[in-house]
Amino acid sequence: MNTLFKWMPHPDYASKLSFSIVYAILSAIAVNIFYQPGKIYSSGITGVAQILTTVSKDWIGIYIPVSVALLLLNIPLFFLGWFKIGHKFTIFTGITVVLTSIFVQILPEETLTTDPMICAIFGGAINGAGIGYVLKSGLSSGGLDFVSIAIRKRTGKTIGSISIFFNIAIMFAAGILFGWQYALYSAIAIFVSGKVTDAVFTKQKKMQVTIITRSPEEVIHTIQKSLRRGITIINEAEGAYKHDKQTVLLTVVTRFELPMLRSAMKEADPRAFVSIAENVQILGRFYEEEL
Repeated sequence: MNTLFKWMPHPDYASKLSFSIVYAILSAIAVNIFYQPGKIYSSGITGVAQILTTVSKDWIGIYIPVSVALLLLNIPLFFLGWFKIGHKFTIFTGITVVLTSIFVQILPEETLTTDPMICAIFGGAINGAGIGYVLKSGLSSGGLDFVSIAIRKRTGKTIGSISIFFNIAIMFAAGILFGWQYALYSAIAIFVSGKVTDAVFTKQKKMQVTIITRSPEEVIHTIQKSLRRGITIINEAEGAYKHDKQTVLLTVVTRFELPMLRSAMKEADPRAFVSIAENVQILGRFYEEEL
């Protein structure tokens, strides 16, 4: 995507804008084609906006569109993002929220099916893919993403699992207000959305890498040229078969960085033995890019 916009004055900003547009379209499709026709309530602030729209229409008699409710509910959360996460991140997230509101407003509601199970599964998958995609690009869909990211920075828990925890409140609200069958179908949508988010947003998944090599200096130099990762050196390791001396290198990378690690190993020492343990938990410092 960056290659496409490299001729522009700020290609990174143009690339981020394109990610925002893709997310806005996916979110609008999930809401207008699956959630609304199936009476499914989305995860995050979008779900709260849907509930506010339903309450305002059925109980108060004043119709507040989902797009307007979504925009208004995000305003106070921008302050959390501005002070706790990052200014540039918050500005681009604001652009993403505005674009999402616009697309939700202009995309007509189409009823492909009213089957709540189909709407929950496909709506959740599309919504989760959009959230994971926009987070992967260093942005956010706004709303509870601000809260989830702030908590992840402190606890190390995944975005999807944090979102599922917060969205239990939306599920119960939907059940109390509109019937428990809608709460259960909304729970399915929220669960699917959280799992798809975790599958797409690979930067949060940490992997421990053990490298056994005869060329430690070259491997270290090549990896650190590609990745900003610390490496622990264990000297004088001995092979049990030939009793030859080798060096063991230990590091932790994200799943997103795995292709870069593979490329670095191919270049530095193709014959090295590399073992990768998935989804490890980290206590202590682990560098993450600023948002």
